[in-house]
Parts: sequence; structure tokens; C-alpha cells
Amino acid sequence: MKHNFAQVLRDMKIEELQKHIDELRQALFSLRLNLVTSHVKDVSQFKKLRRTIARGLTVLGEKQNASSSERVQ
Repeated sequence: MKHNFAQVLRDMKIEELQKHIDELRQALFSLRLNLVTSHVKDVSQFKKLRRTIARGLTVLGEKQNASSSERVQ
């Protein structure tokens, strides 16, 4: 499944990917806020969100490096 998710991220445009990462960061922030203010049932969501954000940032970096190398050539 991770392979499919990475492929979905790679199929996104740079703008869509940045928007998706921002949404994930907001979800992580709200999860942290809920942890402080109330009880969170599934604490494993923290790890999952952080890893998903990291995957998105990795793909974003790949795309930006690819687009900058295309401009140079």
C-alpha cells in the first residue's frame, strides 16, 4: 500500500502536493491540540501523519530537483 500511496504523491503536481502537505501539517497540529485539551484515542496517528508528511516532502524535493535540472539543460 505504501508503494501505491507514493505513486499517488508522484502523480500530483507540485502545487497540489504542497497543498496536501499543508493539510497534513494542519491535521497534525489539530491532533496535537486535541492531545493537550482532551484524550486522543489513537496515538499512533502522530507517527502515521509525520511519516506521510515526510513522504510528501521527499516527493516534493524530487520534483523540484527534477524541474530545476530541466531548466539548466
